[in-house]
Amino acid sequence: MIRRIGILTSGGDAPGMNAAIRAVTRVALANGFEVMGIKDGYRGLVEGNYIPMDKSTVSDILNRGGTVLGSARLTEFKDLEIQKKAVQTLQNAKIDAVVVIGGDGSYRGAMALTKLGINCIGLPGTIDNDIPGTDFTIGFDTALNTVVEAVDKLRDTSSSHHRCSVVEVMGNRCGDLAVWAAISCGAEIVITPETGYDELDVLERLRYLDKAVKKRHAIVVISEKIADVDELARKISQNTGFAGRATVLGHVQRGGSPSPRDRVLASMMGEKAVDLLMDGVGGHCVGMIDNKVTSMPIEEALSSPRHSRKDLYRLFDRLV
Repeated sequence: MIRRIGILTSGGDAPGMNAAIRAVTRVALANGFEVMGIKDGYRGLVEGNYIPMDKSTVSDILNRGGTVLGSARLTEFKDLEIQKKAVQTLQNAKIDAVVVIGGDGSYRGAMALTKLGINCIGLPGTIDNDIPGTDFTIGFDTALNTVVEAVDKLRDTSSSHHRCSVVEVMGNRCGDLAVWAAISCGAEIVITPETGYDELDVLERLRYLDKAVKKRHAIVVISEKIADVDELARKISQNTGFAGRATVLGHVQRGGSPSPRDRVLASMMGEKAVDLLMDGVGGHCVGMIDNKVTSMPIEEALSSPRHSRKDLYRLFDRLV
């Protein structure tokens, strides 16, 4: 019998997490449950850093980026004894179930707690869109809009100076931000874990765009952790007719007010999380699949392959 629900955010922050916190809180309160906010992720859970939540607590947070509950990584949470300590702390606070908003590491923590008797539901919160079990994660759309705005501005100045802008975006081994941005911005080249990286091919394509196509500018969008973008920009300047310039967007992609799409997505997922807990379900994660809010066991989601993006890459190639 659930009487009190906890909420925590874990891992990297993402725009829309606050909308999810708000939705879980208000839907739970509307159904007669008490709600406790857990500060600073799993670290706060273990330490008992809890605050009571009511409707006023979550007022005016819908449009705010980041997470009002804070986030912190706790690698020690993989230890069974730490997990048992967390369960005891939750039980002392009379928290019967927890909604966890975060990435795949956060999901594993939720799965572990469920096995120890605390029903948990995971919500996918990350700008990288790299969590299985959902087509889109909370925060991805906002980050994409941030990237597109930045690349559009870089294109304006690039065309004025016969320049090639190499733009590094986040992704954490997932190329979704890069390929969606490349299509949205009309980039000439996209480099992601899915495409692989061939420096000689990139330089040859840029020489072709310069000499044969007579392009005034070029945009290369590249996922993080693939190449040294400053070095690539230098080689572009040395080996093509373009002046290479590197731009690393960095953590600016994490911030900002969430887009309407992320606010609605987070709200729908938050509602679904409470509905699942009311039905006695634990160890599930919520996702948006084929434009429908659904859920599946976390273990099943983590073992499933990510959706192929071949169609997106084929579309990009046809549009260049």
